[in-house]
Amino acid sequence: MAHNHRVGMSRYNVMASTKHYVGDGGTDKGKNEGNTIIDYENLEKIHMLPYLDCISKGVCTLEWNQIAFSSLSPNRYSKREARGIVIQIGKHLIGFTVLMDQTTEVFALFVTSFTYLEFLGEVSMSRIDDAVERILRVKFAAKLFEYPMSDRSLLDIVGCKQHRELAREAVRKALVLLKNGKDPRKPFLPLNKNAKKILVAGKHADDLGYQCGGWAATWEGTRTTILDAVKEAIGNNNTEFVYEENPTTESLSGQDFSYAIVAVGEAPYVESAGDNSDLTIPFKGEELLKQVASEFGIPTLAILISGRPLVLETSVVEASDGLVAGWLPGTEGNGITDVIFGDYDFHGKLPVSWFKSVDQFPMDPQQNSYDPLFPLGYGLKCKN
Repeated sequence: MAHNHRVGMSRYNVMASTKHYVGDGGTDKGKNEGNTIIDYENLEKIHMLPYLDCISKGVCTLEWNQIAFSSLSPNRYSKREARGIVIQIGKHLIGFTVLMDQTTEVFALFVTSFTYLEFLGEVSMSRIDDAVERILRVKFAAKLFEYPMSDRSLLDIVGCKQHRELAREAVRKALVLLKNGKDPRKPFLPLNKNAKKILVAGKHADDLGYQCGGWAATWEGTRTTILDAVKEAIGNNNTEFVYEENPTTESLSGQDFSYAIVAVGEAPYVESAGDNSDLTIPFKGEELLKQVASEFGIPTLAILISGRPLVLETSVVEASDGLVAGWLPGTEGNGITDVIFGDYDFHGKLPVSWFKSVDQFPMDPQQNSYDPLFPLGYGLKCKN
């Protein structure tokens, strides 16, 4: 995936970066800037391979990490000459090509500081020359001197129909069907578009920020939420449609719903704000599912909007008639309705093991104690 991403970017002279290099995806309990507990042999076997592939294919920038509190060195750990820009964000900065600061006003401070460090002999002029050479090499490779400005004609295709259709396809192929009916002989999906009365519930059904995830607390522009997509899929049928962000006993009492679509999940987060020691569904999501499915007995499809597996209580899984891992679908909510209403079948498989509780971390399919809620590679289809 990383290799194909890099190749696609290079077609348009976009510089690709391996961020944040080896081991960052294996930290204890998934914590941001956490500790990856692993020996060098397995670090190389599991975590380093995709990065080496990117380096061999000409990735332009590397953002290095640390092992045992010591900054990784390109010469020591890459095994191949990394000729592009090498970046280190944070401590232990000397020896890298670029020091990153997210405020443009302080560039003069860097010039002053390194002039002084060179005077003191802390940083050699040859090291500074090497850093500048690496930066210029990448800029020449990206043709920034021939074409310093981006191609403005490409603005006309930003958000075009073709690209949105591709994004919609990506959504429906990424969804993972975890449960389809309480009785395997009686599948719950696909849902009937011509049902008499449908309930859609949950804040995640009508919040694009939640659908997009990190760096997207709110969103403006062209988009389709799950709620919008359900309305569009139903069309002008004689189906009565009800949306309740937080349904109450009073609002649901006495109503004869054919089924309910309940969307629950996480709020957008970035970096350490995403660290979570229990990984339960926030915003009383499980209570909402139990209320709709158990208390009122409405046949319920639960859609989980999250960038990672979350703890699912046994009672919630049992109460739901259908369960879909929706991940973070982005702007094209129609990709979800494409499959739940049967226009397309599910294709997604779990790329990770879905745990029962955080006490099971780390999970390894090769261990005898491996007992996930849903195993690595799991995923149902409506037609089987």
